[in-house]
Amino acid sequence: MELFTVSLPASLQKSVSKLMELLKEQALVDLHIGSKTEQPAVIEFLQTSEQDVRCQAILPHFQLKLHAQAVYHAAALGVAEFVVSEMEPGMLAAIIRKKYRNNNSADAAAIEKYCHDLLHGKEWDGLGTRFLDADRLRRKNKVAAEVELFLQENTELNVKGFTSFRLEPYRKELAEVVEYALDEYVLDKQYQEFISLLKYFVFLQDTKLPMVHLLHKGGHDFMLYDNSFQPIDPNPPSDRIVAEMLETEMNIEDMVISSLIAVSPKHITIHTRQPDMQVIRTIETIFDQRVTVCVQCASCSSSLDELVQP
Repeated sequence: MELFTVSLPASLQKSVSKLMELLKEQALVDLHIGSKTEQPAVIEFLQTSEQDVRCQAILPHFQLKLHAQAVYHAAALGVAEFVVSEMEPGMLAAIIRKKYRNNNSADAAAIEKYCHDLLHGKEWDGLGTRFLDADRLRRKNKVAAEVELFLQENTELNVKGFTSFRLEPYRKELAEVVEYALDEYVLDKQYQEFISLLKYFVFLQDTKLPMVHLLHKGGHDFMLYDNSFQPIDPNPPSDRIVAEMLETEMNIEDMVISSLIAVSPKHITIHTRQPDMQVIRTIETIFDQRVTVCVQCASCSSSLDELVQP
């Protein structure tokens, strides 16, 4: 007896085996098939075409009142996993194309990458994978809840149509992700343009000191020394335009860059235990070949050991 059929669009027909695998795996869990209780299989999934998977009841073991709800729940979770893992990137790309038709392909690809980073880990750095997993599970459950309701009343589930015209809460969330990703992209692009201007200004600027040492105490806390390891108290940049740029554009944690521009050294040695920090990479970008990064040298090891924050 046929219970329902799940159909994929032609563009995803190569993934029909993946869909059937997910449906079978979830059914094994929810219906306890193959468990220690040795319950017999009550349903089976059959690939009936290049795009269709049919769920079929196995009689006489299948009992509508006893098994139907568990079957619909398991199938909904399987379909939801397929949507999130296989279709979500395409749905995000479609939202981007629809919302920002005037953006060139490079911009669209960049926004897609920002979306991927938001949903798959980069923005969760330091919080642990449990936050990432919980967020993904929440999106999956949004899809599963609507799929389960649909299967209770329908025997044909067209996944493409369902994701396009149903799943409003899920599609709304993806649209919000795109909006946030675009904001991040625009801000990052503006910041990169700002860094490029600073780099150009540094290139044109006359040097004032032959050498400075920048000791990184930890976090965004730095100390500036001259070539004799005497503290330097830099004045603000003398160039009015650059001073205004720094005041309006720079984050307070990056004001060390303002100090370096003010003293305009010919060479900078950064002493740090965290060479991969973003602010240090930014300094390297702006001052280019003038920068040397030191993680342990005779002249700074004792000072860093005393100053570095735990």
